[in-house]
Amino acid sequence: MGIWTDAFIAPVEPVQLPVEVFGRMVVDLARERVVRTPWALLAGDLCVNASLNWESVSGQARWDRPEVGAVLRSEKTQAELRGALPPPWGESWEQARLLAGGEAILQVLPALAQAPYGHQDIAVVFDCLDFTNRSVSGHFGYEDHRTMLVCFALARPQNRPLAADTTASPRGPVHPVRSCIVHTFKHCDEDGIAPAIASIASRYFGRPLVHGETWG
Repeated sequence: MGIWTDAFIAPVEPVQLPVEVFGRMVVDLARERVVRTPWALLAGDLCVNASLNWESVSGQARWDRPEVGAVLRSEKTQAELRGALPPPWGESWEQARLLAGGEAILQVLPALAQAPYGHQDIAVVFDCLDFTNRSVSGHFGYEDHRTMLVCFALARPQNRPLAADTTASPRGPVHPVRSCIVHTFKHCDEDGIAPAIASIASRYFGRPLVHGETWG
């Protein structure tokens, strides 16, 4: 049946890519058929550990198709979550505005140029992986339109666990990230980073890449 897993890919150091470089990475993901549009651009307070399909504002942008300008929020407030386990073991809190979106990938560049890059958390959300790319379909095996991918550019470093079962107690090493790629999947035939994603990530993040997974 498979278990939903969120995987992240990041550079060794928690650096934030310059906005022009981040934009080129986003464009390459679409142009090289790693992901499918439409895309959505979010800015605000984001949690890199929020479960993409189940609790994140990125998921709201992907599934609910809100109007540009809409403010998206987590269902629970910060006060309600105070004292709870940290995400991904506990629930996360996010609030972000949908700045732009569309099918044409080059339109993300002027949208990013006008975004509060470096001052607020930024996310570019893609609908799903592109299974017409043989490298993608060969790695994951099953075509699944729920496999959204998000490129993050965080205003401040956040820690992602390298391996986390969200149904267990918090433990294990974490890695600080600012610029990173996070994607979700339920079925996967191969271990490690999908080669199509690794090719673009290493182009912009350098090598070695840091890779981790959260499941539960």
